Amino acid sequence: MDIIEVSHLTKDYGFNRGVFDVSFAVEQGEVFGFLGPNGAGKTTTIRHIMGFSKPQEGTIRVQGRDSWREAATIKRSLGYLPGELEFPSGMTGTQFIDYMAELRHVPDRARTDELIERFRVNPNGEIARMSLGQKRKLAIVAAFMHDPDVLVLDEPTSGLDPIMQERFIEFVADEKRRGKTILLSSHIFSEVDATCDRIAIIKDGHLVSTVVADELRHNDEKVFEAEFTTDEEYERFLAETTLTVDSARPERRQVRVRFTDDRDREFFAQMGRRQLVFLTEVKFTLEDYFMAFYDRKKSVEEGKEGMAHGLVH
Repeated sequence: MDIIEVSHLTKDYGFNRGVFDVSFAVEQGEVFGFLGPNGAGKTTTIRHIMGFSKPQEGTIRVQGRDSWREAATIKRSLGYLPGELEFPSGMTGTQFIDYMAELRHVPDRARTDELIERFRVNPNGEIARMSLGQKRKLAIVAAFMHDPDVLVLDEPTSGLDPIMQERFIEFVADEKRRGKTILLSSHIFSEVDATCDRIAIIKDGHLVSTVVADELRHNDEKVFEAEFTTDEEYERFLAETTLTVDSARPERRQVRVRFTDDRDREFFAQMGRRQLVFLTEVKFTLEDYFMAFYDRKKSVEEGKEGMAHGLVH
């Protein structure tokens, strides 16, 4: 069942700014990663999901409800962590938590206290004087105190130190195990890779790829780099190999070779006959996949062709 449905969303602010014909769906119980640099269209899309902005074209539905017409109803079962934090002026952290608990009709503070403890929030003192990290943790408590079924997270770890970033990733994993549906927008590869079931990449307001994360982690292609001891060994390998040589650096006697799992014996047999300085596997990462679309020298179509491993859907 699709919990979040974005269908042909378009909002054109002019000068190639906005989002254009964006479509994707987030299934119940999955973590869906929305990956792209600042300005790519992630926050604009999320603002439409939250009902803060009306689409020029297309529709957005959350739990079957129209995000613009039924925004107030949707928010009752939704937790939202914005990328840009704003708090009421003059409040302390404790006052803000009390205010949000009343606004969200949270009579039982056990969940709130659990979040405060988990993220080591110190709510004492005026919010305006808090560090960015403390403000972010305060926002986390406010977003999740009512134990929502749907979580929309826009750059959720911005401002957190590495320990708290890891703790937040663990929290997302725990929420997923509890059956929550999560949209996580980020430009940080590690947190997307660690948490997401599927990942969409947005570029210049256009959705350019949606990929199943496990297919990236367990794709059947391998890449190895090797350096040969002599020019003769290097030249002999290039002359004899039947494998794909992605790149060659004759001045260093180095090659990068790509092959599928069913040819690994062939590869190691060939390398076993050569004198080598080193032989190293190059792990394929989410960042590699992403950069195929964001390499400044490549168009979107060239990026897709370059990553044609059966991963682009």
